[in-house]
Amino acid sequence: MPHLQVNHTEIYYETAGEGEPLLLLHGLGSTSRDWAEQIAFLSQNYHVIALDVRGHGRSAKPNGPYSIPLFADDTAALLRALGHTSAHIVGLSMGGMIGFQLAVSQPALVKSLVIINSGPEVIARTFQEKWAIFQRFLIVRLMGMRGMGQMLGKRLFPLPEQHAIQAQFVERWAENDKRAYTEAMRAIVGWSVAAQIHTIQCPVLVVAAEHDYTPLAAKEAYVANLPHAQLLVIPNSRHATSADQPEALNNAIATFLASLSPTGNA
Repeated sequence: MPHLQVNHTEIYYETAGEGEPLLLLHGLGSTSRDWAEQIAFLSQNYHVIALDVRGHGRSAKPNGPYSIPLFADDTAALLRALGHTSAHIVGLSMGGMIGFQLAVSQPALVKSLVIINSGPEVIARTFQEKWAIFQRFLIVRLMGMRGMGQMLGKRLFPLPEQHAIQAQFVERWAENDKRAYTEAMRAIVGWSVAAQIHTIQCPVLVVAAEHDYTPLAAKEAYVANLPHAQLLVIPNSRHATSADQPEALNNAIATFLASLSPTGNA
């Protein structure tokens, strides 16, 4: 189980395959394990790196405060420690936020960016948005991580044929450290690089699940501010697209990356 000491914190990571480096960044409450389908597929053509963000999985869980810039600094330090000066970055949800932060604050490190069900800010402006955030904190406090996992599992994987995925999701969610998870939630709320994304010069693919939490219009709005971005909608998917539509997501990432190579091949 490889770990690297970065920013005074042990970060767990794993690698697979050979080729250009491709980094996978998971979402809040998730871990590198949840990229299994993507690692198996993408490592056929890329050197895939998947890490556990601090406070998650097999990485250390130091006291906070945490922040998205801190997560991005950890990620950059890990990549450099592994000998990479740049990489393709793929981020889901919170991982997409980290990807945006890297592209804004350390652009030389980002060859290309794939943002999945995410955005460049989490600013609660309406009462409904503020209430949704408050509910998350309240559920964790009153029901713990398993209770939160059960609630989210029903929303993310509601179909009868998704029962096994939902059960696995709940078990993995229950493994989260409550304190570290809460610190990571606090890191997300109020974060924004929306005013800076127009400076991102690398190619960007924004993947939007048909039934994601945030409406497609919100993604269309920020994509319009990205100089070199395209938007792709994946049907019959909710927020956890890597799990509920892995083949469609894998093909979308592979097609996008192949379009960036001189020969057009991954």
